[in-house]
Amino acid sequence: MWLGQPAREEPQPRLLVVDDEEAICFSMSEYFSLHGYKVDTAREMDEAEKLLDTSEYKVVIQDLRLSLTTKSDGLEMIRSIRAHNPQTRIIVLTAYGSAEVEDEARRCGADAFLRKPKPLSQVAQIVQGLIESPPRSSSMGHARPA
Repeated sequence: MWLGQPAREEPQPRLLVVDDEEAICFSMSEYFSLHGYKVDTAREMDEAEKLLDTSEYKVVIQDLRLSLTTKSDGLEMIRSIRAHNPQTRIIVLTAYGSAEVEDEARRCGADAFLRKPKPLSQVAQIVQGLIESPPRSSSMGHARPA
């Protein structure tokens, strides 16, 4: 029996996972999909940029090293996301972490920096925390007039 409009559900938060390792993209996609997220994955920077141009993501979980030849492509991607999607939260998940790299990633705009391997449950806690807290610098000149 149909009684009026169905209850409106909150839209699923969108996540983008960017990692050159297929196993990581797959496991994160499976885990977060089961926990109520809409997940897209990309294995290289060009693919990620196309997705970022067409969809709005609450959180991007990305590796720093997206190719064997360049170490800085992950930092470039952080800068690009920050410039075009200032409300998107960015989590760096990398096996190549050092204090210097973490500082540089945070200067570029990363909200969190995690070292692989990290249990998916811990990554999920950080994702949820970032979604629930306001972006740290929402007054970067992108505020809408009242």
